[in-house]
Amino acid sequence: MQRATRLQRELALLATEPPPGITCWQDGKRLDELRAQILGGADTPYEKGIFDLEIIVPERYPFEPPKIRFLTPIYHPNIDSAGRICLDVLKLPPKGAWRPSLNICTLLSSIQLLMAEPNPDDPLMADISSEYKSNKQLFLLRAREWTEKHAGQ
Repeated sequence: MQRATRLQRELALLATEPPPGITCWQDGKRLDELRAQILGGADTPYEKGIFDLEIIVPERYPFEPPKIRFLTPIYHPNIDSAGRICLDVLKLPPKGAWRPSLNICTLLSSIQLLMAEPNPDDPLMADISSEYKSNKQLFLLRAREWTEKHAGQ
């Protein structure tokens, strides 16, 4: 009950006051399955891309973080080919930084920030991470190509 009320409140807020470049909605009738879209930020290799994400809200939410993954392929050191995201706020302590005071809006904003500023020191994709560190121009080129191919309108 508490989860449903909170989710409805969060979704209403996301609908009326969404963060710039982020939309989120209920996928069908189920309140625990959400979809989101993040627009690639200006001056990033993801610019003009539209990235679809899946959000699965666990039974214990907000005491457990939602599972979020990219459905749109993205060339990024912290996001793997299955769309899984390496981000501390998506994990429970002690390894993660999830707290019940965080919400889906905060998580999506954090993912949008991660897209703009990858963390090559905590990669899911070691090869992309080393490319990001050693040859950033090549990384940017490939990330732009992937964005045009997979996330272009």
